[in-house]
Amino acid sequence: MRTPIKPLAFLLHHFWQDFPLIDEHTIVDCHVAVVKHQIYRRWPKSELLFLVDGRPPTPPYPFAHHFPMLEWGINLCLARRANHLLMLHSAVMERQGLALLLPARPGHGKSTLCVALIHSGWRLFSDEFGLVRPEDGLLLPLPRPMPLKNASIEVIRAFAPQADIGPKFEGTHKGTVAHVRPPTESVQRMDEPARPRWLVFPRWVADAPLRLEPVVKPDAFLMVATNAFNYDILGQTAFDLVGHMVDACDCYTLVYSDLREAMAALDELTDSAHD
Repeated sequence: MRTPIKPLAFLLHHFWQDFPLIDEHTIVDCHVAVVKHQIYRRWPKSELLFLVDGRPPTPPYPFAHHFPMLEWGINLCLARRANHLLMLHSAVMERQGLALLLPARPGHGKSTLCVALIHSGWRLFSDEFGLVRPEDGLLLPLPRPMPLKNASIEVIRAFAPQADIGPKFEGTHKGTVAHVRPPTESVQRMDEPARPRWLVFPRWVADAPLRLEPVVKPDAFLMVATNAFNYDILGQTAFDLVGHMVDACDCYTLVYSDLREAMAALDELTDSAHD
């Protein structure tokens, strides 16, 4: 990762400070950079380009959106190049070796639940990618900064005052975005996989009463498969992995409007596995 953009470098240091530096001779999957767009480089409010191996995979972004742009760019790199793994659009957390997956569409509240859970005793794997290793079906951690959007930012400030939340970036194509720094312990344990145990499909609905309801396995299979970024690329391997995961997990849908009610329901569900 290289950039001459000082505000971005400051945030990189803060949010990624717990990660180890690699040796310059290490082989890496992607060489990424954030630079000023050459056409507008002398303008005070210039645009920025995200580069992968020297090429921009996306149009330029406003200078003021530098950190969200970097996170979206890294997501793009993973989605395009990590096809040796099954990639689910899902938040993942771990406790006592067992993983809770929250597969969901954008806007369904999975990141809010994820941040609340990791500040309530769970280890962060990822709030965006559920990475499944084909060899054994285990989930791999990817503890990166977590973007909160719009009203979720203040919801988490009230629920978890200890959360390290960065500056707000307003006016992005996803609204106002602010990032949460991953817990140090989650980064230090990022080489420890976990076994999938619960699949919960969350959906935040304003003023809705809490509903946590079981899902039959065939429906759960379809819901997981349609949340996979590369299901069609992996083919039979993806079919087998999703099938094994659904068989091994308790599967539920969760509709909620109140974060504390949702957290209590998830605690009751997952605590029962250790009784």
